[in-house]
Amino acid sequence: MRAVSVTRLVPAPREQVWFALTDSDELAGWFWPQRLAPVCSVDPREGGSWRIVSDALGIGASGEFLQVQPMQRLDYTWRWNDEDEETHVTVTLDDAAIADDPATTVTVLHTGFMTDEAVEEHEVGWNDCLDRLAETLAS
Repeated sequence: MRAVSVTRLVPAPREQVWFALTDSDELAGWFWPQRLAPVCSVDPREGGSWRIVSDALGIGASGEFLQVQPMQRLDYTWRWNDEDEETHVTVTLDDAAIADDPATTVTVLHTGFMTDEAVEEHEVGWNDCLDRLAETLAS
């Protein structure tokens, strides 16, 4: 199985990053570009579900939270709508600093891909997502 690992230093304290990852409205504000009009639902507890869709583009993904360690780690499944392949995402948060200001190191590990093409597409996607997260929380 193939994997993607992406890390980003986000200029916000861990609590703010956690909220951006686990609140439905906050997640919809940065995860995909706003021109896609994303809609999210997030129930951040073990056994809870998450979902993001864009009717404008006709795409969506969803999954189940397998492990939730507040302010530290999210483990969840990932499945694109209308696809059978299920992959696994782990997001970890670690305290950091930027010039004495609080920051958070966000690491996404997405595993279970069957093809190199899927790895490349998801690596681009996660880099774009984490860039938007950093930009959103910096403003």
